[in-house]
Amino acid sequence: MRITERAHLAVRTAVKPGEEVVDATAGNGHDTVFLAKLVGAGGRVFAFDIQEEALAATRANLDAAGVPSERVSLIRESHVGLGDHVINPVAAVMFNLGYLPGGDHQICTRCEETVIALESAWAVIRAKGILTVACYRGHPGGQEESSAVLRAAQKLALRGAVMDTYGLEGSEAGPFLVVLRKD
Repeated sequence: MRITERAHLAVRTAVKPGEEVVDATAGNGHDTVFLAKLVGAGGRVFAFDIQEEALAATRANLDAAGVPSERVSLIRESHVGLGDHVINPVAAVMFNLGYLPGGDHQICTRCEETVIALESAWAVIRAKGILTVACYRGHPGGQEESSAVLRAAQKLALRGAVMDTYGLEGSEAGPFLVVLRKD
């Protein structure tokens, strides 16, 4: 099973219709569409990306999926600003790190910002909520960012998060998933 599919399975266990959720790295919008369908008509998705191209692709995928625009707030900003936009407790926050597939590979998530964003995300997740982080080690900076994510997740586990990982035992350059649940 791909790590993105595993992330979706994990998020389904925590999110109920009508809740608020976050796609911290909108990219082409696949997680945004998934989350928008999951929360339904009464829910809300906050989707972040620094690239206008990514937000346009996300909007196109939302439109193609028949998701009303008022259900999703597309925010052109780094995931590091998540805490400035998300006020209410959310059921889930999803990160899919790296670069925009089909986009400029020089524009990608950065280790320092991602660690800050993980802390901000954890602060807004409600009890029994979930945080998923898809990490990609095979691009420049990916190893460093992935290691930083693991360190940050382990610190959250020491503070009570329930942590699971998937795919770590694979290739050293392969992707893996971190799942954190808040009790």
